[in-house]
Amino acid sequence: MAARARHLLRGPRPAAVPVLVARACALVGLLDIAAGVFPRFRRSRVHALAEVLPGALGPFAAALSLSVGVLLLLLAHGLRRSKRRAWRAAVVLLPAGAIAQFAYRHSVLGAVLSLALLAPLLRHRDQFTALPDPRSRWRALANFVLMGAGSLALGLVIVSAHPKTLVGDPSVADRLTHVLYGLLGVEGPVDYQDSTSWTVAFSLGALGLLTAVTTIYLAFRPEHPAAHLTADDEARLRGLLDRHGGRDSLGHFALRRDKAVVFSPSGKAAVTYRVVSGVMLASGDPIGDVEAWPGAIERFMDEARAHSWTPAVMGCSETGAEVWTRETGLDALELGDEAVVDVPDFSLTGRAMRNVRQMVKRIERAGYETRVRRVRDLGGTELERVRRAADDWRGTDTERGFSMALGRVGDPADGDCLIATAHRPDDEPGPYGDLKAILHFVPWGADGVSLDLMRRDRTADPGMNELLIVAALQAAPKLGVARVSLNFAMFRSALARGEKIGAGPVLRVWRGLLLFLSRWFQIESLYKFNAKFRPRWEPRFVVYRASADLPRLGFAAMQAEGFVTMALPLPRFLRRRGPAARPCPHRVAERGVRAA
Repeated sequence: MAARARHLLRGPRPAAVPVLVARACALVGLLDIAAGVFPRFRRSRVHALAEVLPGALGPFAAALSLSVGVLLLLLAHGLRRSKRRAWRAAVVLLPAGAIAQFAYRHSVLGAVLSLALLAPLLRHRDQFTALPDPRSRWRALANFVLMGAGSLALGLVIVSAHPKTLVGDPSVADRLTHVLYGLLGVEGPVDYQDSTSWTVAFSLGALGLLTAVTTIYLAFRPEHPAAHLTADDEARLRGLLDRHGGRDSLGHFALRRDKAVVFSPSGKAAVTYRVVSGVMLASGDPIGDVEAWPGAIERFMDEARAHSWTPAVMGCSETGAEVWTRETGLDALELGDEAVVDVPDFSLTGRAMRNVRQMVKRIERAGYETRVRRVRDLGGTELERVRRAADDWRGTDTERGFSMALGRVGDPADGDCLIATAHRPDDEPGPYGDLKAILHFVPWGADGVSLDLMRRDRTADPGMNELLIVAALQAAPKLGVARVSLNFAMFRSALARGEKIGAGPVLRVWRGLLLFLSRWFQIESLYKFNAKFRPRWEPRFVVYRASADLPRLGFAAMQAEGFVTMALPLPRFLRRRGPAARPCPHRVAERGVRAA
C-alpha cells in the first residue's frame, strides 16, 4: 500500500506525460463541443469534469465553448507528438482557464485543479522538445477544406439540436442554407423561439470565424520549407556513389533534389529522406561504406526524434534491412521484389522468350528503329526534345516516383545516365520529330543501370517498352553494362506462390485481394511485365517502427510516390516562393567545424 501511494505521488512516467495530456485535451475538447451544441449537456454534472482544464467555458457561451473545443482537439495532436509549440500553447491556456474559473464561476477548486494540471507540464517540459515539421502553404488549403467540412457538419447538428424551439419544420435544404449563411455571419431561413436563435447564430459565426482565422494564419505564417538537396550535398553523395554505388541499384535515386540528407560522423555514409505527413521516409540502402552505415542511421534516428517524426525505410535490400533492424530495433517486412537482368545471360532465343521475341519482330517490321546512348552523347537540341516529350507523355500533372525515380531527364550532371529511344522515320514528323518512346536508366555502379522511367507517345503501337528494354539489353555490352535493374514488383512472391497448385487458402485469399487492388494499382501488371525478361528477383523490404504505423506509412509512401496529391491548384499567394535549405542540427555543427 505504501509503495502504491509513493507511485501515485510520483505521478506518471515522464515519457507518458505527452500522451496523457493529449488525451485530456482531446476529452475536454469533445466535452466543450458537446456543451456548445447541446444546452442540456452544459447543465449536467458530467461537464463539471471539464472545468479542471482550459476551454471549459461552455456554461458562459456556446460559441466560445465550440471554438475552444475545436482548438483543444487540434492542440492534442501536437501534444501527443511532444511538439514544443503545443506545449507552449497549453502552458498559456491552463492559467487562462484557471482565471476564467475564478473570475466567472468563483470556483477556487476549478482554478486550483487547472493550475495543478499545469504542474506536470512544467515539471516534464523536457518531454516536449520536438521541433516543427517542414511545412508549406498547402496546409492552408487543406485546413480550409477540412475545417470547412467539419464546420458544415457540426453546424447542421447545432441547427437541429433545438427541436422544441424550432418554428415550423424546416427542410434539410433550409437547415443547410442556414448553416452556410451562419458561417458567414448572416441570418438564415430557420427561425427559433426565445433566445435560441442568438445561441445558434453566435455558434455558427464562431465556427466560420475559426475556419477563416486558422486558414489565414496557415497561409501567411513564416514558411518552413521542406529541406532539399544542396549543391554541396549532391557533390558529397556523388563522391560516395563513385566509390560504393555498385552495392545498391537504388543508390543513384538518392540524388533526387527534393530529398534531404544526413551524413555519418565520418562522412563515409549517408541516408537521404523526405518528410511526408509526419513520416521520415528513407528509400533504398544508406549510401557509402557499409561499416559507416550505423553512424548515418544513428543521425537519421536522432533527426526523427528531434522532430517527433515516424521513421521508416522503403525498398531497402536484405542487407540494408538487417542493418536497420539491428541498429535501431525497428521491424522489417518484405515488400516485394526487384527484377534484375544479368546481361550475359539474356537472350531472345528459347520458348520462354517467344512472346517477347515475336512482339519485338512485329514492331521492327512496322518501321520502328531504336537508339541507345549515354545522355552526354546526345546533342543539345535532341536532348531538349527528349525532355519535352517525357514531360508531355507523362500522363499526370505531377512527376510520380520517390524510391525508384530520379525526377529529371537530361540534366548536365547526369551524363552517365542511359537513354533508349524509339523512332519511326516513315511517319510524318510530329511535335517531337520521329520520336515515339523513351526509356531512361540511371547508373548502378560502374557496370549496371537501373530503370528510371518509361514514356511513349500514346499514338505509337503497343510494345514500345518491350522493344526498348530489349534494345537496351542488346546494346549493354558495348556500353560496359553487365546488369540491368527493371521495375519493382510489389508482393511478387505472394502472386507467384498463390497461383501455384497446392497454395493454401490464406495465400489464395491474399492473392485474390492483390488482383482486386490491381484494378487501380499496377501490382499484377508490373509483375507479369517484368517476368517476361526472365530476371532474377531481389527482395526489397520496408522497415517500420510498429505495426500500428503501417497504415500511416502506406499513405505517406503513396503521397511520396505521387499517387495521392492535392487535386486543386494553389492560389498564387499560397504557392511556395522557392525552397530554402533547412539543415538539421548535425549539419550545422559539421559546417561550423569545417569553417573553423
